[in-house]
Amino acid sequence: MLLVTVKNARLSIAYLSLAALCIAAPWTAAAQQGAIATTGAQDKAFVVEYYYKVKWGHADEFIALFRKNHYPLLKKQVEMGRMLKVSATAPRYHATEDGRWDYRVTIVFKNAATADDGFDEKALIRQLYPDQETYKKEEQRRFEILDAHWDLPVRDVDLNAQ
Repeated sequence: MLLVTVKNARLSIAYLSLAALCIAAPWTAAAQQGAIATTGAQDKAFVVEYYYKVKWGHADEFIALFRKNHYPLLKKQVEMGRMLKVSATAPRYHATEDGRWDYRVTIVFKNAATADDGFDEKALIRQLYPDQETYKKEEQRRFEILDAHWDLPVRDVDLNAQ
């Protein structure tokens, strides 16, 4: 009886393995196609919009600190080729409080992989800001006066496509 149980168990394992392979095969093919598509997109720019909602009355202070301490880091990365472009906009008029944002910084990365490569800015920060104590204090202040911040990867939509 023990032999029959072991034989049935081996047969069950074989059937389960075959079933798992049949189930996984389409997913594996899809993953490979995704990898191919991603590889083709390596040369395609990747755009992220960064929204900043600042506490009332502190918008000018925020953008001054941004220009002083963060924008030079972004410009350096454009020079390095990681980013293609950095720009900023502010709304001309005000919106409702729940939909309000004060600044939108748009960064065009070389590609999606570069945007998500875990680049460590610490060396650039030390190079650009020898007075680390002041830099850290000012960056802390920049974030203290924020009410909200969110990042939104965006893509173009071809309205002429059929």
